[in-house]
Amino acid sequence: MSSEDYEHLLDRYEYSTKEITMGKLLKGRVIKCTPTHVIVDVGFKTEGLIPNEEFTDPRALAELRPGSEVETMLEKTDLKDGYLVLSKKLADGLRAIEDLDQAFEHGQVVTGTVIERTRGGFNVDVGISAFLPESHVDIRQVRDASHIIGQTLKFRVLKFDRKTENAVLSRKLVLQDEREKKRKRVFGGLAKGQKVAGRVKSLTNFGAFVDLGGIEGLLHVSDISWGKSAHPSEHLTVGQEVEVVVLDFSEKDEKISLGLKQLTPDPWANIAEKYQAGQKIAGKVSSLTDFGAFVELEKGVEGLVHISDLTWSRKLVHPKKVLSPGQEVVVNILDVNPTTKRISLGLKQASPHPLETFRQAHGIGSRVKGTVTSLTDFGAFVEVEKGIEGLVHISDIGWEKVKHPSEKLQVGQELEVIVLNIDVDKQKVSLGMKQLEGDIWEEFFTRQKPGDVVKVKIVRLTDFGAFVEIIPGIEGVVFTAELDEKKLEKPSDAFAVGDERNAKIIKMNPKAKKISLSFKQAIYDMEKQDFQRFMESQNDRMTLGDVMRDQLKGFKAPKKRTKKEDTHD
Repeated sequence: MSSEDYEHLLDRYEYSTKEITMGKLLKGRVIKCTPTHVIVDVGFKTEGLIPNEEFTDPRALAELRPGSEVETMLEKTDLKDGYLVLSKKLADGLRAIEDLDQAFEHGQVVTGTVIERTRGGFNVDVGISAFLPESHVDIRQVRDASHIIGQTLKFRVLKFDRKTENAVLSRKLVLQDEREKKRKRVFGGLAKGQKVAGRVKSLTNFGAFVDLGGIEGLLHVSDISWGKSAHPSEHLTVGQEVEVVVLDFSEKDEKISLGLKQLTPDPWANIAEKYQAGQKIAGKVSSLTDFGAFVELEKGVEGLVHISDLTWSRKLVHPKKVLSPGQEVVVNILDVNPTTKRISLGLKQASPHPLETFRQAHGIGSRVKGTVTSLTDFGAFVEVEKGIEGLVHISDIGWEKVKHPSEKLQVGQELEVIVLNIDVDKQKVSLGMKQLEGDIWEEFFTRQKPGDVVKVKIVRLTDFGAFVEIIPGIEGVVFTAELDEKKLEKPSDAFAVGDERNAKIIKMNPKAKKISLSFKQAIYDMEKQDFQRFMESQNDRMTLGDVMRDQLKGFKAPKKRTKKEDTHD
C-alpha cells in the first residue's frame, strides 16, 4: 500500500470513530466469544471488545452466541489491539435509568432481582440499585419477607430522581393490579349454585381458603361435610384440587362462600323416618368433649351422648374414661330433632340399670360387703358393687349418737352393711350398720316397763325440759314439771349437761320410740323405799301411825301431768 492509500484509510477511520459518541447506547451483534472478551460488531469499521466481567449476569454471558444482539456503550475511543473498548455495565446502567424514567412517568412495570435486605426494606438490582420498602413487598403485611431475596420480580416505580439516580419500587402495586384483573375475571363468571374447580390454598380452624384463579373463596368448616368436623384437615389438604359449589358472593366485599357437602344429598332430609326415640342402634365414637361424646350413626349423621347419659353412676365421669375415638358402641336414641339436626343418644340406657340388677340379686335386709368411698356431715358413701354406691346415714352408723361419720369410719375401710332400701328411679341405695347388731329399742322395750327407775345422763337442755341418755343409743325426755319439786324458770338453773341422776320411766311409746321420765318421781320412789326399809328395821313399840306422821311431814304428793306436757311425747 502506498503512503497515500494509508493516509486515506487513516482519515476514514478517524472520521468513523468521531461519529461514535461517548455515553451513547449502541446495539451490536456478537461476532465471537473468547475466554476473556466478547467481540461485537457495532456497525463501524472496527469491532468492539466487551470484557466478560462486564456481564453482571453469568447466565446472560453463557447464553451469548455468534449473531446474538447485545446493547453496549463506548467506554474508550482509544483502540485496544485494534478494537474499540465497550462497556456492558455502563450500557445496562444507562438503559436502567432510561427505563426507570419512562416507567415512572407512564406508570409502567420494571423487572429486577432482589439482592439483599437493608434497613426498612430490600435492595433491588434493576440495572442500578433501587430500594423496595418492606411495606411494599406484598399486599398483606408479611412478618418475614426474606424469602424474596434472589427472586426476579416485577415492580412499579414509586419515586425516581434521574440526577441522583435514586429509585423507590413497589411490588404491592403490581400485585394489586394483577389481583384487580383476576377479580374482574373471576367475579364476572360467577353464579350462585355454580360448580367451580379450585385448589386448597390454606387451612384454618374455621375453614379452608380455596384459590379460584387468583381470587380465594372461603369453604367454611360447617360446609365441608354433613357430619361434625373438628378441623378442615380431617377432609382436606393444602394443594388439593377440589370441586366446590358457589353458595354466595359479593364482588364489592370481594367475598365468596363455597360449599363442598352440597355436592352430595343431605342425609338429614329424611332423618325422622330412619331414627325414632327408643330405638337401639350401633355407631362409632367420632370425637370426645368435656360435655359428652359424639357418635356417628352413618356418614354425615352424628348424635350426642351427654355426659349424664354415659353411665348409671351417680357421679359424672369424663367421657375419655368411658369411651375412645373410633370405638364401636350400641346406644339408645333418646330424641330426634330434624329442624336443629340434633340427635340425643344414651349409652347407659342401652344396658339394664345396675340398681335393677342389684335389687334382683340383693333384696332389702340383705347383708353385703363394701368399701367406704367418701365421708360427709350426714353420712358415709359405700361402694357395694362396681359403679353402685349406697349411703349409710349418720343415724344408721351406730345406736349411740355419732357427731360425725369419721368417729367410726374412714375412707377405704371395708365393712359389712345391711340393705335398707333401693330406689331405682331416684338411683338411691340406703344402707345400715347399726342394724347388724339388732334393734336395741326393741330389746329395751321388752326389758323395761313404766315405773322402772333407771340411771341416766343429761345430754341436752331445752326450754321444756332435758333429754337424757338411758343407754348408748337410747334417749328419753324429762319435762320441766318432772325435773324437781321446786318450780324452775328454766332447766339450766338447777341442771347441767353431763349430770347423772336416777329417773323413773313414766311413759313408753314403742312404735314412736319415745320414752318419758321423771327425776321428781324417782326421788319420791327411792325415799319411799328407804322408808319401808327403815320401818322394817324399827322396834315393834312404835306404831305405824307414829312413824308415818314423823316421816311424811315434809312429803308432798307428785303433781298430776298436764295435757300440755303429754303433747311433747
